[in-house]
Amino acid sequence: MTLDFWFDFASTYSYLAAMRIEEAATVRGVVVRWRPFLLGPIFAAQGWTTSPFNIYEAKGRYMWRDMERLAGEGGHALVRPEPFPQNSLKAARLAISADGETWQPSLCRGIFQAEFAEGRDISDATTLAAVVESLGQDTGTWLGRIQEQGVKDTLRAQTEAAMAAGIFGAPSFTVGTELFWGNDRLDQALAWAAAER
Repeated sequence: MTLDFWFDFASTYSYLAAMRIEEAATVRGVVVRWRPFLLGPIFAAQGWTTSPFNIYEAKGRYMWRDMERLAGEGGHALVRPEPFPQNSLKAARLAISADGETWQPSLCRGIFQAEFAEGRDISDATTLAAVVESLGQDTGTWLGRIQEQGVKDTLRAQTEAAMAAGIFGAPSFTVGTELFWGNDRLDQALAWAAAER
């Protein structure tokens, strides 16, 4: 069974999910489909102009402390990127352009690590180029695809598909029409997918 992993590169908890989803899915025999999308339009529909972690100070304070605990438990570095949230448009387009490539999951994890483990700016082409190069891929080819109309249209359609699926935050996971929200629901989503086989 396939599990769709919906994420925005600007999402803190998506970082944690991305770092563990493949191993957890392999154990259960579940195939993961990586589905980058943009939270901005979803937040805008709710009247927000930024992350709710910025809008609600207490919630943001809690989130960063929770991230410190969870990242530490998982053995992952955590650096708060500035600004937060990052502009994830180029990163999402890059990930979309690599859809179907065997190294797409590594690309996504590399982008998340550059942002949340190293504090680098993922809207900067230099950051993205470094991740692509680390995977042995041609930076000119793949960064060039960010500007292709087909890639832009696919990201737009994927964001619309997320909204149509009822997704309101990231990470989210879907198994057919069943929706699970949050890094802490990953195991439940995988169990559901495994039972659907």
